[in-house]
Amino acid sequence: MVTPSQRSSPRPRRSGGRDQPDGRRQPRLQGDLLASSLLAFLRNWPAYGYQLVRELSKSGLPAFDSATVYRTLRQLERTGLVSSFWDTSESGPARRMYSLTRAGETFLELWLDVLSHYQNLLQSALNSYENLQKRGKGGGDRPTRDEPKRSRKGGRHARQRQPR
Repeated sequence: MVTPSQRSSPRPRRSGGRDQPDGRRQPRLQGDLLASSLLAFLRNWPAYGYQLVRELSKSGLPAFDSATVYRTLRQLERTGLVSSFWDTSESGPARRMYSLTRAGETFLELWLDVLSHYQNLLQSALNSYENLQKRGKGGGDRPTRDEPKRSRKGGRHARQRQPR
């Protein structure tokens, strides 16, 4: 049974970011974005998990947990997108080497097409926003942030109420 105090208390949000000192959320690299990034790195060469963690860090992508990288690699292997073997060629302990499979290459190509489509959509939205901002500043029909908004009551030409 849910008590009134439990209903009114906010539930902690489970988002993909860490808190920054100013209280904002920072995006994290996880899910499909992490998986596709790993596949993209493996497209160029087979690599150890540690090498992939370093490459992700150097690439400037959002923060991620290295344990999540290893879990994602194992999941990609279970789904057949990557394969792995234990490399015992170097001195020291054996290390798991990951490589992209044909299914992984096909999946990556599809994912890159999806990302390209999203990029076009985002670019179109940004261009529209910039155009609206330019029209607002240049005397167009849209107000800028500093201009007062028109009242919806009475249509476009309704008189605005003066503050009392």
